[in-house]
Parts: sequence; structure tokens; C-alpha cells
Amino acid sequence: MHRKLFLLLVIFFLLQANIVYGEENKQDIYKKRITLYKEMETVSLIPWYYFAAIDQYERNIRSVRRDIPKKPDATISIYFKPEAWSGPANSDLHDTRPYTISLFGGIGLDGNNDGLADQNNEKDVLYTMATILGKRGSDREQLKIMLWEYYQRAKTVELILGYARMYKHYNRIDLEGNAFPLPIHSSHSYRSTFGAKRSFGGRRMHEGTDIFAGHGVPVRSTCYGIIETKGWNRLGGWRIGIRDLHNNYHYYAHLGGFSKEIQLGQIIEPGTVIGFVGSTGYGPPGTAGKFPPHLHFGLYKDNGYTEWAFDPYMHLSLWERKERMNSKK
Repeated sequence: MHRKLFLLLVIFFLLQANIVYGEENKQDIYKKRITLYKEMETVSLIPWYYFAAIDQYERNIRSVRRDIPKKPDATISIYFKPEAWSGPANSDLHDTRPYTISLFGGIGLDGNNDGLADQNNEKDVLYTMATILGKRGSDREQLKIMLWEYYQRAKTVELILGYARMYKHYNRIDLEGNAFPLPIHSSHSYRSTFGAKRSFGGRRMHEGTDIFAGHGVPVRSTCYGIIETKGWNRLGGWRIGIRDLHNNYHYYAHLGGFSKEIQLGQIIEPGTVIGFVGSTGYGPPGTAGKFPPHLHFGLYKDNGYTEWAFDPYMHLSLWERKERMNSKK
């Protein structure tokens, strides 16, 4: 018995040590990143939060795309295709010589003055991106144009500019944490219903989790993000959509109303009340009462090409457990 207790204590302290070490290591990475962003701001006159936003966007798509090599521990995640870096006609796709890279029409540049243009070097990568971005100047509108020319996708430009706004607003990049969408002390229930059949509006699948609760229970933001949509939807009734820093779209539907302080385009953080549980939807504006009051919560992921729904149940369960544990401390 004593031996089992001893082993449990050892495991507990090891887990705690790993958590502390993981947090310290994460903070070290954040410090290193923001130092690099601000160094590049000094060199290019482009505000640091644009580099942070581009880097975060590319980190997000790396995690879900198969056509981009994974580098989960990389400090900077901005990726250039080898043929673009070294030049389309360059036989050496790993060329680091600035002269031959330029000769073959490559974009790779030497950002740390070591005589090499290395696509695995953080400063070289950031300097190359800064040069691409800064061709028309460093104000927001010109940077927006260059982001469009580089990515050729309006949604990508919108996401990056949104992330830049958030980093500028908080003046930091360690924006982490989530909240359960309803107060944990409220009376509510939910289970995994993702993929269930729905018939109103045509045959379709359920793209979320229904959290049943009473009319008027506060609905809270689950993340740091920007309010991307707000208003009426024929299926979802009064609904709000929030885009987080990980290319996820958090969708809250069937609301009974919105919080008065909430506006389209607003920067939001976990736990902020955005609306109230209701039973709206399945008809023209104002339709309500066709089903019991509940919050439909959905999650969608953008990978740089398209967006798809994924089951939010495990995330909801995790956020609720964490919040309950923290409330007991």
C-alpha cells in the first residue's frame, strides 16, 4: 500500500515538473520569437506584429497540411518552397549562395550578414519575408496589397491582418487559454452529436455540439479572437462567429440575443459574455421556439485552401474540466 502511494506521488511530481518545464520552455520560445520580430521591425520599419501574424498563420497551416514539411519545434514557421527560395532554374534547391540564388531568380536573402541565404535560418527567412512585404512601403494598406500578391487569397489576408490587430492590441504574442461557452455553474448538458442527420433546409449533417440550457443563460467566448460574423442565419438564428489565432472559427448559434457590448470586428477574449442561450432559427428573422433552448457550438478549421467542420465535443469537455479544476484552486 505504501509502495503504491509512493509511486503515485512520484508520478504526480513528475507530471507537475513536466507541466512547469513545458510552460517555461513555451515562454522561452515566445521571448525568442518576439525578439526576432522586433529586430526585423528595426531593419525593415514594418511593425513587428505583422511578422508575428504571418508566422502564426503559417504555423497553423503547417499543422494541418501535408504539402508543407512539419517543424513543430521551429521558432519561426514561415515557409518558402525550395524552388522559390533558390530559383526555378536552379539545380541546387538547397542553395545558400546569395549570388547564384539571385542569378536564377530566387527570393532567398541573407538576413544576418553571414554571407549565406539559408532557408533554415530564422533571420534569413524573416528578412526575405520583410523584403517581399516592404516593396510598396510599410503602412497597412500597402502591406495588405503585398500580402494579397504573395498569398493570392483574400481569406488568408483577412486572417493575417486580424492576427496583427490582436498582437498590436495586447502588445504580446502569448495569447493562450480557452473557456467553456457557458458558465460552469449553470445547469447544462451535452453529448457528442457531430455528424447526426438533420433535415431542415435539406438533408445535411450536424456540424457541432448542442449544449442544452435554460433561456437567458450567458454564452461566453471560448477563445481569444475577432468577431467575424454577427446577425441572423436561417438555420442558426441569431449567431456569432469568432476567429481564433489558430485558424479556427468558433460558431455560436440559436442565441436568444447578443450582449450589448459586442460588435462585429471586435477583439474578444475567453470568458467574455457575447450573448444568451435561446431557441432561434429554422426560419426568417425572429423565428424562435421550434426546438428546446440550447447553444449550438461548432468548430471549423481553415488550412489556407478551404475550411471544414470538426467535432468540438472533446474540446468542450476539456475546457469544462480545466475550468472546474481552476475554480477549485
